[in-house]
Amino acid sequence: MEPGNHLTKEVTVVNELGLHARPAARFARTAQAAGSPIWVFFGSERADATSIMDLLALGCARGARLTLTAEDPTDRPVLEALARLIETGFEE
Repeated sequence: MEPGNHLTKEVTVVNELGLHARPAARFARTAQAAGSPIWVFFGSERADATSIMDLLALGCARGARLTLTAEDPTDRPVLEALARLIETGFEE
């Protein structure tokens, strides 16, 4: 990822059960609409936003602070949709 050529968004996991299987699947499906990679950072860990297994491996409980990063600025709508999913608790 080239410095300065990406978008980031900070979010907090709010749903009671954290980022478990059902929300991870919904998140990954949404991320697949991006034209370039979107990454999820949790501490020093990084996950491919389109990979349910990568997302689950992060082990994000309620209250986890995540950084979402899109490599291409044209993927802003996808990044915003992903942030909304997390910020609304995946409507669970």
